[in-house]
Amino acid sequence: MKSYKVLLAAFAALALASCAQKASIDCTVAGSPDTQVIVKQLKLNSYDILDTVKTNASGHFRYTVKVAKGQPEFIYLFHGDRSIAALLLESGEKAVVATDTLGAYTVSGSEGSEKLQEVDRRYSDFIYKMAEYVNLTDDPSLPAGTRSAIQEEMTKLYVSHYRECVKYVVGTPYSLTVIPVLFEQLSEASPVFSQYTDAILFKNAYDSLCTVYPESGYVKSLGREADRRYKEMSIQSKIDQAGSVNFLDINIPDINGEKRSLASLDAKVILLHFWSSSDPEQKMFNLDFLKPLYSQYHSKGFEIYSVCIDADKARWAASVKSQGLEWINVNDGLGTASSIPFLYNITDLPSSFLIMDGNISTEQISGVDALKRVLSRELK
Repeated sequence: MKSYKVLLAAFAALALASCAQKASIDCTVAGSPDTQVIVKQLKLNSYDILDTVKTNASGHFRYTVKVAKGQPEFIYLFHGDRSIAALLLESGEKAVVATDTLGAYTVSGSEGSEKLQEVDRRYSDFIYKMAEYVNLTDDPSLPAGTRSAIQEEMTKLYVSHYRECVKYVVGTPYSLTVIPVLFEQLSEASPVFSQYTDAILFKNAYDSLCTVYPESGYVKSLGREADRRYKEMSIQSKIDQAGSVNFLDINIPDINGEKRSLASLDAKVILLHFWSSSDPEQKMFNLDFLKPLYSQYHSKGFEIYSVCIDADKARWAASVKSQGLEWINVNDGLGTASSIPFLYNITDLPSSFLIMDGNISTEQISGVDALKRVLSRELK
């Protein structure tokens, strides 16, 4: 009898756990008896169709969605191609939705869904108003002055909406509803958050959401997008800060962990050299060619700024020390994920550039002998 009770308790625990991994939708579509509703799950930039359900004679249906604990899901209800409700469901929630085929909906019983409804409505209003302006400007008979006035209003509308979005993301840091806000689009090729400095907002949102939903696939995707935007911001920042020198600065750690800036060097001739310490031939190039050149011309104003594109910093540092490479050796430890190769459009290793008097040389240098001739000419 005792073992029977234990078994019943185990089944009860399993049943509770199973219920906790689900959320339910209780939906009524006004004036739509026997109508098909498509249930879709958001995958950040696309949808997966979960099911197609049919309303009863009263336009009502119930649906259960699998939702893991700590991993809320974005669920959208569609009538044909039109979204008629947007939901953010936690495990165990019971969302009650009242909508129509035009997408005028209300939701209760789900805190995240209620917030998402506000986000969805604000975005829909914005897109609708922008579309109205676009339709007006498409009129070929529109006077130039009127067209300019409408375009100015479009700009004001965009700026106002952008600021509202920033305010929402900053003011609601622990809600997953910030994710669809960050990925809003004017069109397929025009995101609302299009400034490279928006990377900071993406990163801050990711850091906050990680503390609440570390296992969420949406949060992980946000993290990847934040990393991509940070890389772009880093490149753009270097372009903006190029200043008086006509090359892009690199400022990453050397083997002692101290950052060394390419732009800070005052040598007359600098060899900017990209390489990999995992390639024996490139290591031999250091010993057979670069070391003799450095020994001969360094005192005359020659410097080498050597950038290793390896993720294994320990192996790189060991190579530098064992080969006795006395010039500047740097590595950010990011390997192929580093933004540094993109700055100089590096596609093959090794690759080198000559910088003379603050400018990247356009002179064709083919081989070590040609490099020697340049050094002997410039560093007499």
